[in-house]
Amino acid sequence: MSSGTIHELTALLSRLPGIGKRTAARLVFHLLDADTDYVRHLGATVAALPDKIFRCAICGNLDESNPCHLCADPSRDATLICVVERIPDLWAVETGGTFRGRYHVLHGLLSPLDGVGPDDLNLALLHQNVTAQQVREVIVATRPSVEGEATALLIQQTLADTGVAVSRIAAGVPHGSEIEYTDARTLERALADRKAM
Repeated sequence: MSSGTIHELTALLSRLPGIGKRTAARLVFHLLDADTDYVRHLGATVAALPDKIFRCAICGNLDESNPCHLCADPSRDATLICVVERIPDLWAVETGGTFRGRYHVLHGLLSPLDGVGPDDLNLALLHQNVTAQQVREVIVATRPSVEGEATALLIQQTLADTGVAVSRIAAGVPHGSEIEYTDARTLERALADRKAM
């Protein structure tokens, strides 16, 4: 293996969130010391991601099937939707094990300064799902930040004509924090103590 390959892989890995150049280099050298079958399996699995993982047409989750396993599960409460910013937030709520409704992933938050407007947030699909599935409540589980609050208000306005109850997860999730990094107990309490908007 040439040093060019090592540098190229280091550069590619350093583009991942939370991975700097030093960590990327450590990962590359770890892979070079690892079992060859493991490295090949890892590479094949990463290479297969674009062909095996799909965005759910109903909620926006990523899964091996479309609709995703959560939307296809008949035991889930289809009249209750939890709206999250990103897929890691969905996974964080799901890991808590207490929410048995369905989800809607926005794939961002309203942030005009960053060029993210209402049309970028997948709200038309949310409105469509609320109407089609006779949803009784939408729980907004965006982070407690200016952008999260603005997005929650936009969701409330978008769904105003549907008559659905819109609530917001309760305090307990620290202001400015990421839902993804919140422990399961705090998320459980925040969902249980949600308040109408």
